[in-house]
Amino acid sequence: MKLKQLSLDRLPIAIILPVILSVILFVTTIFVFIIPYIESTLMDYRRHLIHNLTEVAVSSLDYYNDMSINGVIKREEAQRRAIDHVRKLRYGDDTKDYFWINDMHPKMIMHPYRTDLDGTDISYFTDTKGKLLFSEMVKIVEQHGRGFVDYQWQWQDEPGQIEPKLSFVKEFEPWNWIIGTGIYINDIREEIDIFTKTLVFICTGLCLILFFLSFFIVVQGVKVEKEKHLAEAQSKIQQEQLFQAAKLASVGTLVSGVAHEINNPTTAIMLNAPLLNKMWKDMLPIVERHQQGDKQMQIAGMPLSLAKERIPKLLQHMEEGTRRIKEIVTDLKEFSHVTPSELKDNVNLNLVTQKAINLISNIVNKHTNNLQIAYASEMPEFKGNFQKIEQVIINLIMNACQALTDKSQQLSIKTFYNNESNEVWVEVEDKGCGISDDNLNQIRDPFFTTKQNHGNTGLGLAISDKIIKDHQGSMEFNSQLNSGTCVQLKFPVTS
Repeated sequence: MKLKQLSLDRLPIAIILPVILSVILFVTTIFVFIIPYIESTLMDYRRHLIHNLTEVAVSSLDYYNDMSINGVIKREEAQRRAIDHVRKLRYGDDTKDYFWINDMHPKMIMHPYRTDLDGTDISYFTDTKGKLLFSEMVKIVEQHGRGFVDYQWQWQDEPGQIEPKLSFVKEFEPWNWIIGTGIYINDIREEIDIFTKTLVFICTGLCLILFFLSFFIVVQGVKVEKEKHLAEAQSKIQQEQLFQAAKLASVGTLVSGVAHEINNPTTAIMLNAPLLNKMWKDMLPIVERHQQGDKQMQIAGMPLSLAKERIPKLLQHMEEGTRRIKEIVTDLKEFSHVTPSELKDNVNLNLVTQKAINLISNIVNKHTNNLQIAYASEMPEFKGNFQKIEQVIINLIMNACQALTDKSQQLSIKTFYNNESNEVWVEVEDKGCGISDDNLNQIRDPFFTTKQNHGNTGLGLAISDKIIKDHQGSMEFNSQLNSGTCVQLKFPVTS
């Protein structure tokens, strides 16, 4: 009896002491190791981010420099366009992070928030601590071609607020320019503070839960296993959520790197394809004269008459394909930017809808035998980007096809012109499975998709929605579950 009583007396200590030690170890691990590690990782990620963003900005300078080298525009005009382009570039949560350009003197060429410095000598310009920041940037670029510089600078577009900043700069050798962008250290510190407060809250909750469980185990030891299994299940869910969040956080970096790598060979093809076409036209008379002496002459196994017909088409297809790649890469890069692409095309909604249907006619035919198409007889043009509007319509038609569950179900595509609102419309309607009210409110969100098992990324409608807004238009959904979905795109003719 005494032995049993002794065991009962020691039971709370035997349970609570390991719990206390575990909590202390847990809290120590978080605040001594995990938080400093996360802070270091976050800083490395931000440094890598501004490095990649600067590389993307430099690639845009390459584009204008190539135009001047190829004689499309003069060098002064290319530099002016490049400055205007970089001046408008923004990123960040509040879209106020920016790029600037100075030369190797150094002289300020362009600063979007400090226009008073444009064109001035900044050799002796110092921050609030007396650091010659621009001279330091020139020194780093001269030694390494690129690098990081820390200094004090005004908070975005607020001259009265000075904050510590870390910037990445890189030389653009053809024009002896330095282009750079940076991050504010306080942004990272605020994120760490929020994360720390969240962890404190979680740790406090965990401590209370653990102490409660310890007391509860003394009274009802049988329930320990149930609580253990519940905690393990919750831990697994949290790990999965963290894993998904980490994958999403890396998307921006992956897109930036892939887009930069694809742009260079695509640009080369786009520049060379027209030259090959011109060379073929110049060589054709020579080949035809040669054929007069060789009636059986063939080119790549084809008679000359067939080659004359097919080679221009092949070159045209090359141009169209590379242009399409260029558009797709631009879409990925521009998804995180606020400034829209140039909207200079005269867009006829009938024509762009017809072209979109032609491009995916095979997909449409696989999903339905009941396709209804109606074009408005009167369809004024509006200013926009033909390729982007085509991309949106293709995405809507493909979504409609995926919603059909039987080939007999109808897919309807119509265009309208509304005289009263002076708008042109295109409507895509399917009689498929429809969308629930909960999902209908989220379909425009990035990465939201109900078709993860089919490989969908959930970016299609998010990108389409941004394109429509860039054109000052609207995209409206009307759907009933198991009855179908109707999507209307509206564009103001005066845009």
